[in-house]
This record gives sequence, C-alpha cells and structure tokens, in this order.
Amino acid sequence: MKSLLKQGHSLAESDRQIQLLEQAGLTRFSDKMDTVGLFPLTTNSLDIFQINVGKMCNQVCEHCHVDAGPDRKEIMTRGTMQICLDAIDKTNCHTVDLTGGAPEMNPDFRWFVEQLSAKGKKVIVRCNLTIIVANKKYHDLPEFFKKHNIEIASSLPYFNSAKTDAQRGEGVFEKSIRALKMLNAVGYGMEGTGLILNLVYNPSGAFLPPDQDSLQNQFKRKLRQGFKIEFNNLFAITNLPISRYLSYLVASKNYDKYMEKLVNAFNPMAAASVMCRNTISVGWNGFLYDCDFNQMLELKVAAKGQHLNDFDLEALQSRHVILNEHCYGCTAGAGSSCGGTVA
Repeated sequence: MKSLLKQGHSLAESDRQIQLLEQAGLTRFSDKMDTVGLFPLTTNSLDIFQINVGKMCNQVCEHCHVDAGPDRKEIMTRGTMQICLDAIDKTNCHTVDLTGGAPEMNPDFRWFVEQLSAKGKKVIVRCNLTIIVANKKYHDLPEFFKKHNIEIASSLPYFNSAKTDAQRGEGVFEKSIRALKMLNAVGYGMEGTGLILNLVYNPSGAFLPPDQDSLQNQFKRKLRQGFKIEFNNLFAITNLPISRYLSYLVASKNYDKYMEKLVNAFNPMAAASVMCRNTISVGWNGFLYDCDFNQMLELKVAAKGQHLNDFDLEALQSRHVILNEHCYGCTAGAGSSCGGTVA
C-alpha cells in the first residue's frame, strides 16, 4: 500500500487520523490531555532547534515518518541555513539537532555544522550509518564528526541482520556494522573520549518498545560479543502513526489494536515531559512546527511568525502546541522523544 502521506495532502492525513480514531471508538488526544490538566499544552522554553535539512536519503525505510528516499528533492539551501543561524542567535538554545532524510546528503551540511560548532552549540546529527559507507565522499564523516565533537544518533532496529534488513532494506545491517566500526575507530562510543554515539531503536511491528534500560543492556552485550562494537546509550522510540507507518497499520489491519495500546498506555508524567515543550522543529523550507511529526503533517506552529523570516521568540515561547491523534505515541508508557523515554 502506498504511503498516505503525499505532498500537498498532509492535512488530509491529519483528518484521516481523527476519522480512524473515532471509528475505533477511542478518546481524542486533546480530550485525554484535558482530563489530566494539560490542555491546552503550553511550551516552557526554547532550548533545542531540530532542523530538517532535506528529505533526500540513500535509504527507503518502512517506518520512516518523513517519507524520505533517493527521489526526494526537498533540500534546505544555504540561505535558509543562514536564517536558521540568525534565529538561533536570538535565543538561549543550547542544542541543534540535525535530521533528514540523510542530513549529510545536503550539499551545505558540512558548512552548516561548522557554523553551529563555531557558535559553541551542542550539535546532534541523526545519521543512518549506511551513508558513511555508501560513497567514498562520505568515508571521512567519522573524522569530520570528531573534529567538531558532534553527537551521533543512529538508527539500528536490532542487533541482527534479519530484523534490521526487514525494516530498513537488504544489506543495511552489514553496512551499519561497518559504519559503527569506523566510528569506534576514531573514538566514538569509547570510554573516556567524550565522543557520544547513541543508537535508536524503533519497533518493527505494531507494538510498543520494551524497557529501554533492559534493551540497552541487551544491545551492548550482543554488539560487543558479536562485533566488538561499543556505543553510549540506546534510545527506544515509539513508532508514531503517520506516513509509511500509518499506511502499514491500515494495510495490515493493525490500526485499531495499536491505537488502543497507545491510548491505554497513556502516561500523564510522560505527557507533561514531551519534547515539544522546549523544542522547535524547522522544516527544510524554513517553516516552523512543534515537532518533526507535525512538520510531516504540515501542522505549523500556532504562533505569530510561522517562518524563520518572521521569527518571534516571545510568541514561540508562549505558544499552545498543536495536538493530533499521533501524539499518543509520545505519551504511551515511559513516553517517547528523540532522546528516548521521558518518564
């Protein structure tokens, strides 16, 4: 089944989520938040810029909420990057989180990292690992990351090839292992280096991730024993029902059961700690969103100045977060954020 998320039709998907939830007889997310005194959901600060520098990617992963792939042409220009830098200067933000697609495929990616590094910001790069070994021009990425003390967050669905390749494509596990060894070789994930290498786990089916600490211990043991690979932390992230993953849920007739799991696992503590309360998401074209998932649905911030050109810090720091039914994924169980569990 083709993805329900198509260019120009993301709002239709947002409406479709509401329709599907109501058909399943489940409570709207905004109503659920209201019962625990969190509606409307307000922001606390603006500590993190999460910036999507383009949707082009060397992979086509089944769970990808960005619908990224080699055929995507949306790329952030250097001009828009400069406007990002100017906006960052107006804030006390301490972290810039670069995403894609494969962010490294943006032709101005390295320039952008250098500019952010020169400002003293903590820079996180969401690296899919295989990009490092995909082409000779990317082979020096580990050294580049090290030079600028970049924190790496890399998706690895599992510690064996069967589950990893099923989710991310044939041969991805072997390429990921090669890339991890290259990162380890320059010090990433190794004790005492200060070079942070984190892995990201997404479930491969219609279920919630297991306990993050237990899963991290299992990954560390298996990757160390099988491949002599070291890493710092494992982030367990719940799959949110949008884009390709929503298509999978609908096509496999798992939508009702999965959403029921999310609704029943709603955790008020996790809801109070969602990352949209201190993060702004920036699209490749400079538009602003509460999170990366809202960005894919084109649900822009409910604040004056929805584009970097009209950046209004005061309005953004006092805005109400736009909620939809996919938000249940961030509040289920121990919660889910780009940094793993939150509660």
